Amino acid sequence: MRSLRPPFYLSLTSEFPQNGFIGLPRMKRHLLLYVTVLLACLAGGGQTANAQNNSSLDYYLAQALQNSPLLRDYEGQVLANQVDSQRILAGYKPQVTGSSVNNYAPVLNSWGYDQAISNGGNFSTLVSVNKTLVGKKNLSTQFDAIRLSNDSLRNNARISEQDLKKNITAQYVTAYGDMLQLDFNRDMIGLLQKEEGILKELTARNVYRQTDYLAFLVTLQQEKLLFKQLQIQFQNDYGTLNYLAGINDTAAVSLADPQIVLDQLPELYNSVFYRKFTIDSLKLINDRSLIDFSYRPKASLYADAGYSSTLAYEAYKNFGTSFGVTVTVPIYDGHQKRLLTSKLDIARRTQDSYKRFFTSQYRQQLAQLSQQLKATEELIGEINDQIKYSQGLIDVNGKLLETGDARISDYIIALGSYLNAKNLLTQNKITRMQIINQINYWNR
Repeated sequence: MRSLRPPFYLSLTSEFPQNGFIGLPRMKRHLLLYVTVLLACLAGGGQTANAQNNSSLDYYLAQALQNSPLLRDYEGQVLANQVDSQRILAGYKPQVTGSSVNNYAPVLNSWGYDQAISNGGNFSTLVSVNKTLVGKKNLSTQFDAIRLSNDSLRNNARISEQDLKKNITAQYVTAYGDMLQLDFNRDMIGLLQKEEGILKELTARNVYRQTDYLAFLVTLQQEKLLFKQLQIQFQNDYGTLNYLAGINDTAAVSLADPQIVLDQLPELYNSVFYRKFTIDSLKLINDRSLIDFSYRPKASLYADAGYSSTLAYEAYKNFGTSFGVTVTVPIYDGHQKRLLTSKLDIARRTQDSYKRFFTSQYRQQLAQLSQQLKATEELIGEINDQIKYSQGLIDVNGKLLETGDARISDYIIALGSYLNAKNLLTQNKITRMQIINQINYWNR
């Protein structure tokens, strides 16, 4: 059981006196302190895990999707269309209305409206029922219009989601690249400060000239200025990342490696982008069906019951009912149906043009991005080889510098080559992740 205790357990408990610590027995004191230390470790570990989660790409993607008002707007439009679907169904159910029309036209001293027209007055209170007759195909076509509208909204929401993920990922990678350059520059300043102390001592012993030492200090100051510039750049890019994700936070954190990998692209015709053209084609077909149904004969049933009277004769008997059928048959409307159909034909040709252009651009862009990715990965391999040579040259010059056998100018040149190579490596790594992000955009 002793092996399970923390390494500092015995040393901490041994500092408490035997009759102190609120007078607890030794075993209870040990147990209480052990629980306290364990809770502190768990709390610290929880905070660390939370900080790590808040600095990952997945965290910013989740926050951006959660805070996006555009995605909420699409969800609201889908719900509104579902309400419209219910309204269509409710509109074809029997519609019951109540009405009451009461007017009186008095005749005084032979002055007044003609009794043959006004009947002296009209008093009616009716309850009417109307029901439009519609076929199942007609009703189904109207529902299909709403369903296709919802499909289009959901597809647009997915495209907007992919746009948002692409933008967030691109900005995260940019900020992550700033952080890598910042960390590397910080390490280089530490190395130069270490060499500066050695060089200062050798200069005091006249091993190096004062001008050489000053040239080295200039290089060190340049690196410090570059470090401050990189800090500002990182703060700006990190702030932009929070802005895009809808996060109100200005405190910079250490970003985790985005770990972007290349996804397997689907077939073009299965992508969310091509699905837009498929839905639009179905909408055009459905619109043509709606036009056809709008020019078919329509029939509706009506009935009413209530009281209608002029109060002229036996008014108490004027309770009654009426019912009938209304039929509407389109005969001629100036060829509007043909004009509406021609508009759909124009829309179809326009859609086909967009679809052909998108297909061509899609394949061309993916081919170009794949070519760029391959060239960038090859360049990264060459840069890594260059860094190995530059690192070896710095190590050799650093050792010779400490013994006074190297020229400071040679060391500065070697250092500059190493810095350029490392910065170039960072830039190409970021470029590689950005290219992969653009390729994955077509697959998310």
